[in-house]
Formats: sequence, C-alpha cells, structure tokens
Amino acid sequence: MRSHRLIPLALATTLGLTLTACGGGDSESSDPAADGTITIGIVGSEPAHDALKEVAAENDITVEYVDFSDYNQPNPATKSGDVDMNWFQHTAYLADYNNNSGDTITPVGSTAIYPLGMYSSKYDSLDQIKDGDEVAIPNDSINLGRALNLLKQEGLVEFTKDTIAPTEGDIDAEKSKVSVRPVSAEQTVLSMDSVAASVINNDFLGRANIDPKSALASDDPTQDSAKVFNNLFAATEANADNETLKKVASFYYDPKVLKAEDEESKGTAVPTEIDQQELKDLLKRYQEDLKEQTQ
Repeated sequence: MRSHRLIPLALATTLGLTLTACGGGDSESSDPAADGTITIGIVGSEPAHDALKEVAAENDITVEYVDFSDYNQPNPATKSGDVDMNWFQHTAYLADYNNNSGDTITPVGSTAIYPLGMYSSKYDSLDQIKDGDEVAIPNDSINLGRALNLLKQEGLVEFTKDTIAPTEGDIDAEKSKVSVRPVSAEQTVLSMDSVAASVINNDFLGRANIDPKSALASDDPTQDSAKVFNNLFAATEANADNETLKKVASFYYDPKVLKAEDEESKGTAVPTEIDQQELKDLLKRYQEDLKEQTQ
C-alpha cells in the first residue's frame, strides 16, 4: 500500500506465498462469512495487518491473510473466491485493472493515502519556481497522471480538459508555468540536479535519504484527483456490500490499527475515511477517464 504499489501491474515482490484455495468456491454465489473466517489477499505483510486481525478477533471475527507474491494475483483470486476480499491497491490501480481485465472488482472500504510529494535540491519553497522551469515526473501512466494533478493543484500546469486521469497530452503549455520531463520512477531522484524539482514516489525517498517533510508540495487528500489513491479493501461486485466485509474494513480506523500504520509509514500515511458510494463513484469516473486516453 505504499507508493511502490502505484507502479505498473507487472511489478513483483519477493514476499508472499503462491495462490492457495482458501475461500473454496465462487465468491459470486456464496456468503464470504459463511465459514466463520474472512480471508484477505495482501502483498507483503505489515504491522497494520496484524493489528486489524487482532481487532477483528476482539469483535468475534476471524481474519486470515493470503500473502501473494505479486500484484497480478489478488484481484483474480478475489474474483474466483480464493479470498473474500483484498487489501493492497488504490482506486486508480483498481480502475486500470478492471478496464484491462473486464472484471468488476468493487471497493468495500477506504484506508489511507500516502501523499505524493515534489522535492527540489535547488529551491526551498514553491514560490521560488520560475516560469519555464522543468519538473521531472514518473513516466508510468498512473503515477504520471497523479504527478500532473499535483502540479495542477499548485498552479504550475493547466489542462485542456477536465480529467482526474491526465496525460502529458492534456497539458496546456501556453497556460502552464512549468514544463515536465517524464522519466522512470527511480530516475526522478537522479534527475533532481538537472531540473527545478522532481515528483518522487515515497518508495524512493528512503533510499535517497530524502525527508518526506521536506516536500515543496504534496497532493491534497481532500481532492478527487488524490482520493483515487486512497488504498482500499475490495471484493467482487456481488460481495462488496456484505456487512461482515464492510465491518472488517471499518476496523482499519481502530486506534490500534492506525497506530501500527503510522509507525510503519513513519507518519506519512494519511487515514482518509471515504464513503463506499463515493469510492464507487470515483472508481467509475477514473475508469471512464482512463478509457478516454485510449480513444
């Protein structure tokens, strides 16, 4: 659920187990709580997972995790019923997955946003950025759009149309203060010496000894363009409104879980409780905007 989960779908980790049949059957036609255990697909175990499992047990609900080895596995496993729901992705990732797969995996509940920041080795504040300056941004489609929304939020670029999934082609160059240099995500750090600023995924800040608090700007979790990066619990469309699944998802906001998340993220996670219907609406809009990019 960190920023490394914002990178393309093929990205894999060395953590996790292979797919196991723990749900037993097609979740489209069965009650996920019928066997007394809720199985959740994750990618890499974190302290917040253990904390949520503990809170669930205190509420007489058994939670078990299936730790997958890469990001391509939890959504298909949810669709097939091997897990009851998953907890590893944000709305933008899910929109891209649904568009590409034809599936209808649906949000159950929200968790937190890990703000994307803009950093500079040249300037100490945003108002020092000059007309015509260049900003490095990640070049993968999801992160590029998020970076562009951050620049628009700060008045550094303008778009030619209303979209929450912008591409480089949506930039109105004449009305924008800066130009952008799309580079691979890891190159955004290395590009800092040759540009005015770089938009850098949290994943790379620690490696470069960059303090997240030194960001010139970060995306605003209250904006729709940032809300789509709120990490989710998600299930099949048939199970997304199941009361037990929704209750388990709500345990994320228990103080024990929030404390574990804050410690693990070193204070960068921003818990952002978003209504399920709003999550569904944001998913639909983002999927539509992504489809427009290919037309």
